[in-house]
Amino acid sequence: MTTIIETKNLCKTFKDSAQEVHAVENVSLNIAEGEFTAIVGPSGSGKTTLLNLIGGLDNATSGKIVIDGQDISMLSEKQMTEFRLRNIGFIFQAYNLIPVLTAKENVSFVMDLQGRKKSETNARTRELLEAVGLSDRMDSRPAKLSGGQQQRVAVARALASKPKFILADEPNANLDSKSAQHLLEMMEKLNEQEKITFIFSTHDPRIMAKAKRIITLEDGKIVSDEYK
Repeated sequence: MTTIIETKNLCKTFKDSAQEVHAVENVSLNIAEGEFTAIVGPSGSGKTTLLNLIGGLDNATSGKIVIDGQDISMLSEKQMTEFRLRNIGFIFQAYNLIPVLTAKENVSFVMDLQGRKKSETNARTRELLEAVGLSDRMDSRPAKLSGGQQQRVAVARALASKPKFILADEPNANLDSKSAQHLLEMMEKLNEQEKITFIFSTHDPRIMAKAKRIITLEDGKIVSDEYK
């Protein structure tokens, strides 16, 4: 399988008045195209920080991140924004939908930023919202959607740019068990049928059970890395 993410001796240190906190310490790993990987560990282990570094939402203190052959530490802030737009999909536990936009507009927004043709954007938006079971809620704003429905819009939005991979930070955290199970099954189907790469930061045992690879962090370090 083709490697799409490689980290080498990745470190992230936060400083406060009393001490340095090594949130991520010497993390080296490869993630291949089509993986369904869970990054797990106790609170404070560095899961979200690692995801933020891979996604270019935060800068490493040292080390290297190479995505599809591109060392992202060499990119300017403007270049990184453009790189994220075209290569990385994000799913956050807080959904992060734009409240004044409809479901359809939230999904198409990314493609509008990419400068795609309106006809292409409209067709893909409809295709994605149908894929996540929301063809009848396209014109609803987030406040009119349940938590599970909002998160499904967020999945559709993450897929809109046709990213190389999707980073999902505790995507089930704010969902009831039925919605969480439905969302997980949908993402598993997308992984198996479309070969979309998913990388989760999670405490959720349901995601761990479905994941094909589990990377465990403790105190910012990888303590185990197991394929099923």
